[in-house]
Amino acid sequence: MTPTPEPDADEIHRFDDLYPVSQSEAIVEDDEFLRQVSAGSELPVLLAALAAALGDTSILHTDLQPPLTPMDTQPHPHGGMSESQKEKAAAVAFSALTVLREKQITTVDVLPDETVREIFHYLSGGREEWYRMLTHELDLATDKGGRPSWTFGEVAQGRSFPTLIIGAGVAGIAAAHRFAQAEVPFTLIEANGSVGGTWAKNTYPGVRLDTPTFGYSYSFAQRGDWPHQFARGGEILDYLRDVAERALITDRIEFSTRLLRLRWDDDGRVWEATTRGPNGSEQVRRFAAVVSALGQLDRPNIPEFEGQSLFRGTTMHSQEWDHAVDLKGKRVAVIGTGASAYQIVPAIVGDVDALTVFQRSAPWMLPAPNYHHPMTDAFSWLVRKVPHYAQWYRLWVILTGIPGRTHTVTAEADWPGAPLSVSAKNQELREYLVARLEAQFRDAPEILQHVVPTYPPGAKRMLRDNEVWASALLAEKTTLVTSGIARFTEDGIVDNDGLLHEVDVVVYATGFKPSDYLDEVEVLGRNGVEIHDFWDGDARAHNGVMVPGFPNFFLIYGPNVGGVVAGSLHFMLERAVEYSLKAIHEVLRRGAAAIDVRREALDRFVAWVDQGNRRMAWGQPYVSTWYQNRHGRVSQIWPYTNVEYWDITESVVESDHDFLD
Repeated sequence: MTPTPEPDADEIHRFDDLYPVSQSEAIVEDDEFLRQVSAGSELPVLLAALAAALGDTSILHTDLQPPLTPMDTQPHPHGGMSESQKEKAAAVAFSALTVLREKQITTVDVLPDETVREIFHYLSGGREEWYRMLTHELDLATDKGGRPSWTFGEVAQGRSFPTLIIGAGVAGIAAAHRFAQAEVPFTLIEANGSVGGTWAKNTYPGVRLDTPTFGYSYSFAQRGDWPHQFARGGEILDYLRDVAERALITDRIEFSTRLLRLRWDDDGRVWEATTRGPNGSEQVRRFAAVVSALGQLDRPNIPEFEGQSLFRGTTMHSQEWDHAVDLKGKRVAVIGTGASAYQIVPAIVGDVDALTVFQRSAPWMLPAPNYHHPMTDAFSWLVRKVPHYAQWYRLWVILTGIPGRTHTVTAEADWPGAPLSVSAKNQELREYLVARLEAQFRDAPEILQHVVPTYPPGAKRMLRDNEVWASALLAEKTTLVTSGIARFTEDGIVDNDGLLHEVDVVVYATGFKPSDYLDEVEVLGRNGVEIHDFWDGDARAHNGVMVPGFPNFFLIYGPNVGGVVAGSLHFMLERAVEYSLKAIHEVLRRGAAAIDVRREALDRFVAWVDQGNRRMAWGQPYVSTWYQNRHGRVSQIWPYTNVEYWDITESVVESDHDFLD
């Protein structure tokens, strides 16, 4: 990805964006070109961007308002506009583009509040309950809101309040940037040698997003020149490193420094943190607050099989890919058919001599014909020529993702189609997806019987289907094994049918241990209670952020905030960071030492989240998924929308907390 020119500090501050759009290129193309580009655009986005650039919301005609037809499998182009709407909208867009050309408009400033409301009304169908959350994502809003409205010096001049941030991945970068904006003193440690978290670790062949690129970015770093509709892993890693550089975070990171232990000193009202540095030496430091940005999907899960140590070939987990191993001409086994295997198998099938895929359960796949596609030429032109088009497009992706596909995985009580589906809509989705599989495997009925999942769509993570998975499984060199693994031998793997599969390389695409939050760290809170003892295998945190008995300790991407069919991960992470800063602001404003959430507040939050999860496909009693912990409770997933998370993180409720002197 070509680096974007460095903006000046005033632009960054004005838009609260590390990639501010100061000026677009002037439009010089003729009418015919403008007609073509209008027809090739996402029309609601283009009309919103033009209304903002022209300062004229009258072009947002009521009869051109997108219906926001719920997406069953993939977003509806233009928000579900009818053909007549699209035809008229394209004409309006063309006319507005000619005005932009004639007036040589190449910049747009922060918009009046009323203009923002009118554009939101048009894009959202008048859903006012969404407006505040959308404002958080819009560069051109006067009260965008993510940037702290206070600084440490204004609230606590002269006070010592060192904060520890753990991890320099997606969450840690967000935390460090916002804490730096608030001028809260912090130390950032990262166990690995570079920025990037999961994107620095996962470099296996084929790695890329399975969510649209523009929805996978920070509100404060809205890059517009993404090359692919679903970004490659290296592109995301480059982005994260560039964000850290632009935010002046990189030079503040202590790399190759691992957190070993945290202990709350109730007398001193501080956390004692034991870390191990790059030279192996341990150090104990004291911090007023701790922010954990360690993430969920980090610890590889490698199942135990009889005879594993006997195998003489090469083994690797997908997160620990050994690029020194040349797979050309090798016999390779891939264990697993989840998200990473789904990307690895098509990427390597052309190189290997033989490929054996061991499947425990088949994945559901949503159609995504553009999964490997670059951004279109029309899109790239609009990003260059229409002020803030990329930022409006990002907002549109987030807006349409608020409801997402929630309606397709919401369960009906006493649904007779269980356990294969959870509702009439879910059954309809199942039948559609099965029909796609039948078409792809029509010449291989012996494989088809194994690739149709036996659980409801949405009960587990759904993957993106551009038919390369089916092509890889149908290749002559590929063998799909569904009987399970009996044992390893020196030369390969014996399945439960007694067949030996001789292989040279084994790839464990077996996922992670997601419910084991902070599993490699000892965290001792008030009265010496260890956090894992408090959780007893059932990780819980109020708003996904705070745990009773662990003052001034904040989790970013904590329990129950992961989205799977709706919402933006980055929004959830950013709001958790902002909520942490609000809590710290309350501590500083009051002159208190620490804040501790009350147990009744946690219990109330968990009951609400559990109620929501029980309504979803993944929360049904007959479903088994990694979303559940060993107690059977869904401890990973957020069952509501980003809007509800906005609401609960808008303020720190005094009655839910204790403030320690």
